[in-house]
Amino acid sequence: MARIYTRTGDDGTTGLIGGKRVPKNSPRVESCGSLDELNAHLGLVRSHVLPDAVDRILHRIQEHLFIIGAEVATPREVEQKGEKISDDQVRSLENEIDSIEDNLEPLQQFILPGGSAARAALHVACAVARRAERQCVSLSHLENINPAILRYLNRLSDLLFVLARFVR
Repeated sequence: MARIYTRTGDDGTTGLIGGKRVPKNSPRVESCGSLDELNAHLGLVRSHVLPDAVDRILHRIQEHLFIIGAEVATPREVEQKGEKISDDQVRSLENEIDSIEDNLEPLQQFILPGGSAARAALHVACAVARRAERQCVSLSHLENINPAILRYLNRLSDLLFVLARFVR
């Protein structure tokens, strides 16, 4: 039986896609960690009672975050296999934002995070999405990453904020 622990990270390094080992606090690993944390928060949001349409949106976002995580975890010298995030997914988020905002009153003031458990969890996810975006931007200054990832994460935090206003 395979064990969950390998002991290979005991020296403070972790493996990237392709086998390269890097420090666990490298910008790439920090970005991957925030993307993982965001995905976990979205799983928590989905554990609440949500409208079916919102749950479907969040499920699709979780799938996209796995794709983004794989892209970010792949060093530039390793050929990226599988699907990549594109501007099609960015436009999809924009369409969701526009559709939801059509059903909301115009924003008149700042909103304090809170309300229902689902709403509060969406606010937390929004904040984590913003951190993941900042970390990916920092990584993009050091290495080439797919620019659609930065656009996707920017729209994602907007969508999560809109969803937090929408859910009860």
